[in-house]
Amino acid sequence: MTLTEKDSQYLWHPYTQHKTSQTPIAITRGKGALLWDENNKEYIDAIASWWVNPFGHSNTIIADAIYKQLTTLEHVLFGGFTHEPAIQVAEKLMEILPKNQQKIFFSDNGSTAVEVAIKVALQYFFNKNEKRTTIIAFENAFHGDTFAAMAASGISFYTQAFQGMFIDVVRIPVPVKGQEEVSFKALKAVIESHNCAGFIFEPLVQGAAGMVMYEPEALATLIGICKENKVLTIADEVMTGFGKTGKTFAMDYVAEQPDMICLSKALTGGTIPMAITTFTQDVFDAFYDDDINKALFHGHTFTANPTGCAAALASIDLLQTEEMQNNIQRIHERHLSFQQKIEKHPKVVTARTLGVIFAVEIKSDAAESYYGSMRTKLYNFFIDKGVILRPVGNIVYILPPYIMTDEQLQKVYTTIEEAIEMV
Repeated sequence: MTLTEKDSQYLWHPYTQHKTSQTPIAITRGKGALLWDENNKEYIDAIASWWVNPFGHSNTIIADAIYKQLTTLEHVLFGGFTHEPAIQVAEKLMEILPKNQQKIFFSDNGSTAVEVAIKVALQYFFNKNEKRTTIIAFENAFHGDTFAAMAASGISFYTQAFQGMFIDVVRIPVPVKGQEEVSFKALKAVIESHNCAGFIFEPLVQGAAGMVMYEPEALATLIGICKENKVLTIADEVMTGFGKTGKTFAMDYVAEQPDMICLSKALTGGTIPMAITTFTQDVFDAFYDDDINKALFHGHTFTANPTGCAAALASIDLLQTEEMQNNIQRIHERHLSFQQKIEKHPKVVTARTLGVIFAVEIKSDAAESYYGSMRTKLYNFFIDKGVILRPVGNIVYILPPYIMTDEQLQKVYTTIEEAIEMV
């Protein structure tokens, strides 16, 4: 039996309707920006495998760091114990995070990083004997699949089976260009009419919504409104963190800083699942008490896994190299050139770029659903051409590994141009 045949016998894939979906492609190896399947067909991984592999597949620097740690201390419980790799990650992050971030809490994926932040926001006020139970989020947000993270997400088909079971979440419009005041007024109205504990947002780019972008100044205003009303703010940098926007964190563009930041995906260079939620000292202090009941009772078996920490340290070191920073700038400039070309196409509605993120919206005669016919047609076309891209409805985005070559990028651009002509 082939790998794909064995897969169909045993496995249940994420975001997949197995009765109607295409057969999964069995990948057997990867190197750099390339992957190969069981038939030795080559693919360019133009989305860094869901945004986690900025330094490419089979990166030997990260692999060596993992091997060294595995042969020293692979894991130890983090309840009542600590270890050097976790402390080193904390020290390294304190050097590069916004200066108001003072404490870090380890977990195991982006959803749980968000889950921790939302629980902390709610318990922060509980610990202060204040009744605040509402979370504010953007329309069409995506923050993950665990229950609080899912509640904060606004893409309906992810959550419709669970309506009525969620924490209280109220949505406001994204402050896209021309709609900033609408968003500001909506936030003020929500705060006036609800007991709001926190505001969670994807800074500057809404990933799963189709790379919807908005300006740092608008986000700073929203955070400022929250600060005036003592509403905690949560920056979900799971997607945007570690160089994607052109800076280390998207919040590096923003004048006002959040109370919490959620990190995962590229944190370990796509090698070992790990996540971190960071906090201000003020947030931590609300849990620091003689009363045991005011502690944060949240944890994971693999909290601060030393091997994951070793991967994170190697990844952060790689990100800070001159070579990687130059690569990010090179890809950004290539994206801008492609944007200037493609946005003139008669079948293109708009194109946009931030850092290594590029998105193009293709004209459609009808409203395109997230997994609609155009998306399926585009996805199949890209796979046939040996390029891994996952369109969101009629929006095609690129979020490549930073080590992708100009030749590989050009093939991705050319394939997108061909796809636009095809639909």
